[in-house]
Amino acid sequence: MEIITHTDLDLPLIHRGKVRDVYSFGENILMVATDRVSAFDVVFNEGVPYKGAVLNSLSAFWFRKTEEIIDNHMISTEMPEGLPPYLKGRSMIVKKAEPFKIEAVVRGYLTGSGLKDYQKDGKVGGVQLPKGLKNGSKLPEPLFSPSTKAAQGHDQNITFDDVNKILGNEAASYVRDKAIELYEFGHEHLSKCGFVLADTKFEFGLFEDEIILIDECMTPDSSRYWDKIEYDNGKLVSSDKQYLRDYLETLDWNKTPPPPPIPADVINNLSRKYLNAYERITGHKLI
Repeated sequence: MEIITHTDLDLPLIHRGKVRDVYSFGENILMVATDRVSAFDVVFNEGVPYKGAVLNSLSAFWFRKTEEIIDNHMISTEMPEGLPPYLKGRSMIVKKAEPFKIEAVVRGYLTGSGLKDYQKDGKVGGVQLPKGLKNGSKLPEPLFSPSTKAAQGHDQNITFDDVNKILGNEAASYVRDKAIELYEFGHEHLSKCGFVLADTKFEFGLFEDEIILIDECMTPDSSRYWDKIEYDNGKLVSSDKQYLRDYLETLDWNKTPPPPPIPADVINNLSRKYLNAYERITGHKLI
């Protein structure tokens, strides 16, 4: 599969995100998952082989598995006629929903920015947690830990009270409850695949007065998967984008543009991790 880091379709471009290019497609939207990779909100010059196809196909897998929990924006993963062949496997036609301006993060384990917040005051998302937790500690129960959805710059962790102010009490409670239910469903499925779902991020939007799940779902870009056997032995071995973040932390780089080059072996290892995650989760090979 050709590495695609840029698309230029003969369709109205709505948005070019860090990874996805979003086009107007009649009354719907054509969402293209490219092979671009970002970390610390910086998009890198290198593409990751098969990454877009993994994100697109795995999201479709989860959308189908979770549609009884909540409706989602997916209409079809079939490539429309007249569009470039390279879109096959990496594009999805979706409903034109109005996105909510929050990230619905659910944490089952303490790590990442949640760990940093905990180390400051013992709280994550405004919720007081038990003392003595460390990186990788399982939380007493899945925690709704929302953040802002920044158009530019870094997302900021916020509290449920903040979400109430943004969405209103009824919508905020619905989003929180559905996000936790989705996480619990994903955690159970991933456990059978030999993974621990440490945390994941969902996005929701409004379509015809109904709150639905949008964007992507429990992919290696939006989630942390740890190998379950390694976790049980006290090690956090990721099969997601954390592998790239960990490599970048070894560099003398201030996490602002321009990005440093990513060595070919790091790119190839990341590609293999994404493909391995897809195969273990779905039970099918992508290539």
